[in-house]
Amino acid sequence: MTSNFFRTFMQNYLTHLLFQFRVLYRVFLLRVIDLELLASDGDPTQLMGQFAAVFATISFFSAFPVPYLLVDPRPIPVALAYMFEHYLIETTMTIAGLIAVLSWDSAFPDRRDVLVLGPLPVRRATFFLAKLAALFAAPALAIAAFNLFTGFSWPMVFAVGHGKYSLLRTLPIYWFTMFAAGAFFVFTVLAVQGLAANLLPRQLFLRLSAVLQAAALCLLLTLYFLGPSFNSPAALAAPQNQHVLRWLPAYWFLGLFNQLNGGHHPETAALAHRAWLALGLSGLGTVAALLLSYFRTLPRIVEQPDILPATRGLALSFGSSLSSVITLFSLRTLLRSRQHRMILSFYVGIGLTVILGFTHTKFVQSAAAESASPNNTTINTIFLLASILTVSLAVLALRVVIAIPITLRANWIFRLTQARPAYAYHRATRLSLLLLGVLPVLLVLSVALFSHYSPRFILGHLLAMALLGTLTVELCLFTFQKIAFACSYLPGKANLHFAFWAALFAATYWLKQVADFEGRMLNNRNDFLCMIAVLAAAALGLHLATSLHARNTEQLIFEEDALPEIVSLKLNS
Repeated sequence: MTSNFFRTFMQNYLTHLLFQFRVLYRVFLLRVIDLELLASDGDPTQLMGQFAAVFATISFFSAFPVPYLLVDPRPIPVALAYMFEHYLIETTMTIAGLIAVLSWDSAFPDRRDVLVLGPLPVRRATFFLAKLAALFAAPALAIAAFNLFTGFSWPMVFAVGHGKYSLLRTLPIYWFTMFAAGAFFVFTVLAVQGLAANLLPRQLFLRLSAVLQAAALCLLLTLYFLGPSFNSPAALAAPQNQHVLRWLPAYWFLGLFNQLNGGHHPETAALAHRAWLALGLSGLGTVAALLLSYFRTLPRIVEQPDILPATRGLALSFGSSLSSVITLFSLRTLLRSRQHRMILSFYVGIGLTVILGFTHTKFVQSAAAESASPNNTTINTIFLLASILTVSLAVLALRVVIAIPITLRANWIFRLTQARPAYAYHRATRLSLLLLGVLPVLLVLSVALFSHYSPRFILGHLLAMALLGTLTVELCLFTFQKIAFACSYLPGKANLHFAFWAALFAATYWLKQVADFEGRMLNNRNDFLCMIAVLAAAALGLHLATSLHARNTEQLIFEEDALPEIVSLKLNS
């Protein structure tokens, strides 16, 4: 009787703990997306599925060379094997690091977790294990999605020439290396964030948190796109490259993979040793950060205040009172919201790395040989390409960011204070995008071009970029009947897994064509005037169409709703 009672009690107790763990795990896993900002019928798993589809598509295209290498009777050269191994490892590490950076605000417990879960009968161990499982589940799923095709095709290539049963050994070694490489970046991000949160005062850490997150994001993208290439045994063994290799983790795990795969490559032995050492140190740092956060910082979160508001600054005016209010509201949201600054930093980081990458490509190097004195008769293609990309990315980044609300619970304020027509708010939103997205870029470009070119080229190029920015703003606001940062977010509506590839293929070719076209137009006054007239006419026409569409809108949108595939008549109610 006693044993049955004890067995039943333990079964119910373990079931209860498992139920709590599953609930907390799901909540923490979806914390990558702020659930309080989603629409009522929004499904965050749909957005996560679209990201997984993007990674799986990259994996599918990355596996294309495998059949050609397998049918070739000649063994794959060592330099070519190093190149493919390094690409797969570096891409896996970058994806895992990006997921870890995106989960920055949800990695460690915050005030909401303490206030909500503290009074509930939830054990700290259950809370800790659920947070830990969700913390590593998102990067693990991203690594698995990227290696969905490459993880079973490329090991067949890397196993050639390593014995009869080499594939049975190379396949698990490949997956172990990929998860170890991704875990290193995840551990490093968690260790830096956790130790900074415990060593710095809480208010100082909260102020520096967004800066650290943006710096980590830009660093990951810069290392991936602009990292040097040492994909040959001679380059890996060269003494002059050893100082650089100490700071490139992807090559460490390249050495680890070759060491475990049985390859006798002395140039990768030191790299493999550095990989083991880095993985161990980052793991110890993560354990220390987690233990300090849950047993030292967790009780102090409630006692210490968050960021205190700063003193009131100067009041700025941007035309009408409504335009000033929406512009200042947008500006302060970008300055105070870590989530919005992170998304903006992601676009800025991509823009910077692509711009710097273009400066190292062959088709731009020909333009770099041109003279850069103020008496130039032509403008450098590098600046044209960078300017077009910067203006476009700045406006598109703001368009993405303003669709995500700052606090959905404050929507009732905007609903109650809508005393003007919807098109007035639309006009104010247009002004805020021009002031926050286009004007700062033009100021930066004017400073960058001032010491290189004559005023005629500078003014002509700035005028063309101003019209391009205006045209991009009108395109972004054509269907935007909302107040910036004040509408619920519906994930998956943008079809990211299709838009990503469309934008990637369009950017790689058309940006260069547009830059060359503008360069030819700037060299001839009549052609330049024709180009400006066409841009002005396009911007004016789109402005009239957007304004007409906004005037036909009676109400602002505050709740994003999914369009039903089948409209129900609700006859059963």
